[in-house]
Amino acid sequence: MLFPYGKQFVDVKIDCPNTPAILDYESAAGASPDRIILEALNHPVAGKPLHELAADFKRAVILISDGTRLCPSRLFLPALLGALNHGGIQDDRIRIVVALGLHRKHTDTELQQLVGDEIFRRVPVINHSALPEDCVALGTTSRGTPIEINRLVVEADLLIATGNIEPHRLVGVSGGVKALIPGTASKRCIEANHALSQRYKAALGDPDNPIHRDLEEVLDYVPIHFLFNVIANHRQELLEAYSGELIPTHRRGLEAARKRFFVPVTKQYDILLASTGGFPKDLQLYQAIKTLQNASAFTKPGGSIVLLARCEELFGNGIFQYWIETIRDRATILRKLNEKFVMGAHKVAQIDQILSKHTVYLYSDMPEPLTELAGFTPVRDLAQLVAGVIHNENCEVALMPHGALTFPAPE
Repeated sequence: MLFPYGKQFVDVKIDCPNTPAILDYESAAGASPDRIILEALNHPVAGKPLHELAADFKRAVILISDGTRLCPSRLFLPALLGALNHGGIQDDRIRIVVALGLHRKHTDTELQQLVGDEIFRRVPVINHSALPEDCVALGTTSRGTPIEINRLVVEADLLIATGNIEPHRLVGVSGGVKALIPGTASKRCIEANHALSQRYKAALGDPDNPIHRDLEEVLDYVPIHFLFNVIANHRQELLEAYSGELIPTHRRGLEAARKRFFVPVTKQYDILLASTGGFPKDLQLYQAIKTLQNASAFTKPGGSIVLLARCEELFGNGIFQYWIETIRDRATILRKLNEKFVMGAHKVAQIDQILSKHTVYLYSDMPEPLTELAGFTPVRDLAQLVAGVIHNENCEVALMPHGALTFPAPE
């Protein structure tokens, strides 16, 4: 079977007496991207179409996802700019901000790839900065999160948020308000909201939790006037799109996302071979851990997960890498995280939850010492490893080719 690996594929031969199960989400596209976009913009879920809304404003800021996300911004940005122009806001009064959160900034080449050549020539495309001096302090949420948002975003006349909708372990669901926060928030703000995960747990696919409500409180300070959210597959193909007022539009898209991305956990397996679905979900270990979390739900306690993730950017987060490489053991890291939540380092706690139940083999471009320090067993010869872990005729095996988007359905 072909497993996505980076921008290529790895052919894995499975010699197993029992036919392996295939665990996968619904990735089929329906209408053409242009039709999906046009339908969404012409028929908003709630509120005015964008071109009518734009008539009441003079300047616009559009928030878009960064390169670690599957959102195909380059496909719909021409239509958004066209609607703004139609409403009277010309290109010289439009800015695009890449909602990086605390992810790394993008090069000019990456920004151009993200938005497409035409849009890159037409309007400025700006990396968000989480530095306090580049953000405006606006207040504090009821749960104590300091509201500090990118100055350019706060000063926007018309604010448009975009992004893709998927289940999300920390806040329940992506899309919606997440473009604003954590997308354009300060480090202090992002860390405070993420730290709530030590007190509260969100159910996959459900925004009705304290962590997500904490995000939505920020809308009282920085309103999002128009939302354009999409559902995309692992190839960044547009499957569905929704536009309009933020909350009702996001919730409508969430209903569709649940139907596509949730797979019932009807049984668990001894061995599970998983790919993230390739680039960009396996660009770095920071993102690839999400696939391990999904795979864990389908793997028996004591079972093994074989993860194929290229990780060409290695850890993908400097703090994550520093803690893994310098603190003497995982137990010490966990103790320190219990004392104080640290963004980036929190990924070690996620790894520990998986390793407490499963052995994880990692086939990647990461150097073997770094793989081992992260707690995984590095794989040199994938065929030999697969033959070795499938050790008896009673072994039950499952294959998860697009693990970043294949979520266990809630019970």
